[in-house]
Amino acid sequence: MSSAIPHPAGHDDALHRLRGYLGGQQLGLNDRLPPERELCVRLGVSRAELRKAMAVLEAEGQVWRHVGRGTFIGARPVLNLEDVQFLGSVTSPMQILEARVAIEPELARLAALHGVGSDVHELRLCNRRCREAKSWRVYESWDNRFHYAVAAASKNKLLMTLFETLNAVRRTLVWKTLRVGSAPPGDHVSFSEHDALCEAIIRHDTAAAEEAMHAHLASVRLRLLPSKTGGRP
Repeated sequence: MSSAIPHPAGHDDALHRLRGYLGGQQLGLNDRLPPERELCVRLGVSRAELRKAMAVLEAEGQVWRHVGRGTFIGARPVLNLEDVQFLGSVTSPMQILEARVAIEPELARLAALHGVGSDVHELRLCNRRCREAKSWRVYESWDNRFHYAVAAASKNKLLMTLFETLNAVRRTLVWKTLRVGSAPPGDHVSFSEHDALCEAIIRHDTAAAEEAMHAHLASVRLRLLPSKTGGRP
C-alpha cells in the first residue's frame, strides 16, 4: 500500500508535510534522508516543491545537502572526519562538558529571544519523544535532537556551527554512564530539566532559559563525572 498523500501540495503545505515527516522519524545528526524521488512519493509533493521546502530547512540549519551524496540532518559540518577524530583524541570528557557550558547556555538565551513557532513545535516534539523512549538508545537520539533544536532556535549560524563541531567531537568519546534498566525511568531527572528549559524558551524568558541550561548541564556533569563536585561545571 502506498503511503503517498494523493493530492498535490503547495510550497507551505510541502514544508508542513516535510516537517511532520521528519518529526516522526528517529533520525540523529548527520543521518541521511531518503532520496528526493522517494520523499516526493511519501509526501505527495512535486520535486520542485520538495526542493523549496528543503531550502527553507537548510536555511534554518535543520538539514544540509551534499551534491551527489544526499541530504542530511543538522547543519553542514565544518570539520572533516579526520579533524573530528583528532580533536576527540586530545579532548577529555571534562573538557567537553566545559565547552558545553561555554556555549549552550548562551544558545538557550538566544533561543528564548529569537525562537519562533516552528522551533517551539520541534522542542515540544523532542521533549515528548524523550519521555516516550522505550530504550536508552532512542532516548539519547531524541535528547541529542532536543539540544540541537535549542541551538537552531538561536538563529545564530556561527554559534550553531560551533555547537555542531562540539557535538561531533563529543560523539567520538566513549562515555561510561551507569544505566539502570533498559530505558529511562518515568522520573528520569532530565525530563523535568528539559521541561524547565523548554518552557522558559517558549515564554521568551531569556534569563530563565540560560539558567535552566546551566542547571541541566550541572546535572549531566554529576551523572557523568560524579567525582567532580561544586557549583556549575
